[in-house]
Order: sequence, then C-alpha cells, then structure tokens
Amino acid sequence: MGHLDHATLGWLTPVLSYVMACTGAALGLRCTVRALAATGRARRNWLLTAASAIGTGIWTMHFVAMLGFGVSGTGIRYDVPLTLVSLLVAMAVVCAGVFAVGRSRDRVPALLLGGLTTGLGVASMHYLGMAAVRLHGEVSYDPVLVGLSVLIAVVAATAALWAALNIRSPLAVTVASLIMGAAVSSMHYTGMLAVSVRVAPSAAPLDGATAMQFIFPLAVGLGSYLFITSAFVALSPSGGEREAPAPARPVEHTAH
Repeated sequence: MGHLDHATLGWLTPVLSYVMACTGAALGLRCTVRALAATGRARRNWLLTAASAIGTGIWTMHFVAMLGFGVSGTGIRYDVPLTLVSLLVAMAVVCAGVFAVGRSRDRVPALLLGGLTTGLGVASMHYLGMAAVRLHGEVSYDPVLVGLSVLIAVVAATAALWAALNIRSPLAVTVASLIMGAAVSSMHYTGMLAVSVRVAPSAAPLDGATAMQFIFPLAVGLGSYLFITSAFVALSPSGGEREAPAPARPVEHTAH
C-alpha cells in the first residue's frame, strides 16, 4: 500500500482551501440575502451569482487541497475533461439548491430537498474529482467513511441554505461562512481518509496533466473570480440603501 500524504506542502493547502470555502460561502450567503430582497430579473441574477460563488468556492477548495495530495511510489496526474465535469456538477447542483429555496413559497420542503440535492451534488463533485486522478496503482475506498463524507455534505448544504434564508446581518453571515467552510473542509478530508492506494510501480508515463500544469492555474483563476465578485457585492448598494437626495437648487429671484 502506498503512503498517502494530504499535506505535502505543509499547512499551506489546508489553510488556503479553507479560506476559499469560506469566501465562496460568505459571498453566496450575501448574494442570497440580496436575492430574497429583490424581485423578477434582479432576484434571478443574484441567485445565479450566489450559486456560482458557492459552487466555485467548493470546487476551488477541493482542488487547492488536492495540490497537497501525494502518494509514495507513484506520480499523480489529472484527467482534464473529467476534472472540468466535476466543476460543472458543482455549479449545477448548487444552482438547483439555491433556486429551490430562493423561489419556493413553501420553505421547509424546499430547504430539505435543496439540501439533499446540493449535498449529494457536492459529494458527487468530490468523487468525480477523485475519479480524475491518474496514478500507478489501484484506488479503493472505505465505504463507511464515504458514507460519512456524504452525510457531512448533505448536512452542510442544508445548513448553508438555512443560513441563506434566515441570516441577514453581515456579522452573522461571517460566522456562518466560517462554520460552512469548516464543514466543507471536513467533508473533503473525511472523503480523503476513505482513500487507500495499492501502488503498482511502473516507468510508463501517466496520462493527464499535473496539478501545477492544470489545477493550479484554474484554481487561481476561480479564486480571483471569487475575490473580485466579493468586492463588487461589498461595494454595491443593498436593497435597504437609498441614494442621497440631490441638493436643492437655489431659488432665483428676479427684480421687478
């Protein structure tokens, strides 16, 4: 069995991946708050922004953490198309969950359905990303830990959607995003603890791209999107803000 190292770069990747998860959660929650205060096209646009932020944050968190993943006795490559599919899955399922709670009048069933759908989608994204790993050997999983990681994903997704519906103040959003970041990171590392690899040493080249060739540039690009969008949301006026009234024009008096 190959020795698995989940932090080959030290604490850099776990901490940075947690920051990405928190940023995506915070931005998604703020956008959902804006969406619930809007109507029509504005609500739809805010919900789309929320879904893209949360989905991007979760996916970036996963693959930033994977930058620190190593297995003794074999190199690691990533299947590019399958990795991109995992990103699309993350975006699609989060979008479905956010729209379920953002547009439904019956909040409790929508919350439960949205949490279940989103949680299963996040777990699917994780294991699709793992299926994209190419190495010299055979990968197997502990079914108990896999089930636990899926449960964590569903609970975390449901809690995130509940927070989006019930939390309004910036301080509460910050606290909720820190908790959500911890939950998503816990799901990832629980899923990684389920992994074991039976290495079959070989000199044959592996198909796919290295993490630095593909994952790192994509993660940097998506991370930049999160921070730029965060700045835009922070600087845009909320629904409760009003423009300052224009100063009164001086009254001109005409001589008679």
